[in-house]
Amino acid sequence: MALYATAATVLAAVEGRRGSIKGLVYASSFQNVKQLYALVCETQRYSAVLDAVIAGAGLLRAEKKLRPHLAKVLVYELLLGKGFRGGGGRWRPLLERHQARLKAELARLKVQRRVSRNEDLLQVGSRPGTASQVPRFVRVNTLKTSPEDAVDYFKRQGFSYQGRASSLEDLRALKGKCFLLDPLLPELLVFPAQTDLHDHPLYRAGHLILQDKASCLPAMLLAPPPGSHVLDACAAPGNKTSHLAALLRNQGKIFAFDRDAARLASMATLLARAGVSCCELAEEDFLAVSPSDRRYRHVQYILLDPSCSGSGMPARPLEEPGAGTPSKARLQALAGFQQRALRHALSFPSLQRLVYSTCSLCQEENEDVVWDALQQNPGAFRLAPVLPSWPHRGLSTFPGAEHCLRASPETTLTGGFFVAVLERVEVSSSVPEAEAAAPELTAGAARRRKKRRRRASAPGTPQVRGAEPAPGGS
Repeated sequence: MALYATAATVLAAVEGRRGSIKGLVYASSFQNVKQLYALVCETQRYSAVLDAVIAGAGLLRAEKKLRPHLAKVLVYELLLGKGFRGGGGRWRPLLERHQARLKAELARLKVQRRVSRNEDLLQVGSRPGTASQVPRFVRVNTLKTSPEDAVDYFKRQGFSYQGRASSLEDLRALKGKCFLLDPLLPELLVFPAQTDLHDHPLYRAGHLILQDKASCLPAMLLAPPPGSHVLDACAAPGNKTSHLAALLRNQGKIFAFDRDAARLASMATLLARAGVSCCELAEEDFLAVSPSDRRYRHVQYILLDPSCSGSGMPARPLEEPGAGTPSKARLQALAGFQQRALRHALSFPSLQRLVYSTCSLCQEENEDVVWDALQQNPGAFRLAPVLPSWPHRGLSTFPGAEHCLRASPETTLTGGFFVAVLERVEVSSSVPEAEAAAPELTAGAARRRKKRRRRASAPGTPQVRGAEPAPGGS
């Protein structure tokens, strides 16, 4: 009877506006009450999971008019069902506003419980040791505040500050209203996994960015100094871009590209809230950006975080219902794009340092892409050895692959991730340092010195620095 009541609640909520079953959220997806009842049955199976996702995303707090039963059905269809194919009605825009956060909360739940399939969430709800596998990481936005001020704010709210963590065990042991400073990133606060900060005033004001630790590595390892010109090749949704701006202290320039207009608009909102003023957004395919364009002649740093399978973050496979490990055909297509993007990035003439990252666990999208780029640019770039104490290294598929970084819930208490840092190889030490730094200038200086010596050997020639010899003069 409870299921019938839930179905009736959903139906009443919809027919109050549309007047027919076909006017439900999914329009053409539902044609009779039996289908609606089946949907509600499936929703009930995942009730505890959906409660956790909805609560973590703050959906009902943000949408006061949305009833709990209807919210569960809508979120089920968005994340676990058909995804509003062919319809969505008046509820579709509402859910799309919260889609990213809902997917992130489902991904967090899977990471915490160490599962990759939706069905496995039904079996492990009470499994010991799974509730707090991955902490809640919070990056302090240093464009607006400081880690010290953020710590003081939380302490005034009754949180207990435990100082800087010394090991992963410190992070794993976090409980209640305790928090730590991350041992690696000085602007990263660490809270227990269940901590919900979506409604926190510092988050709403852009002082805090809810960002996984592994996702903070690319900007940190790129490390552009203030005043630099940086290119963010596949920028949306913008967390890494805002991190780059913080490292630059808003001094310099970030050129950020993304093909998706909606994602770019959302990113613009995020960057504005974060106080970013040094970023130029462009709705453009990075592969269509010309390295010879004079606007990018000073770009020495590039962050390339291209589209990937998302196999390290369990939310993205939901885009292909029933998919776990990405298919071979999909991996090949993604890897092909990633290779083209990395080769293109390495062709920017002033580039000195590049970070390539994915939230994928697949070798085809990670080590294989990096190795292809190194082979395409023999002797021009090398893998930089970074974070030697990081516990999870790249797969040993080619010499030097150990310089790459991998991340996972088991080894680093983060989401699944891959990072490689490529830097331009310095000119041989046999070349004088000044000449290596600016060969075109030193060559000109050599010509001028030669001319001065020639003029000096000619009697009566005036010694004017940099003057050209008169036509026919000697």
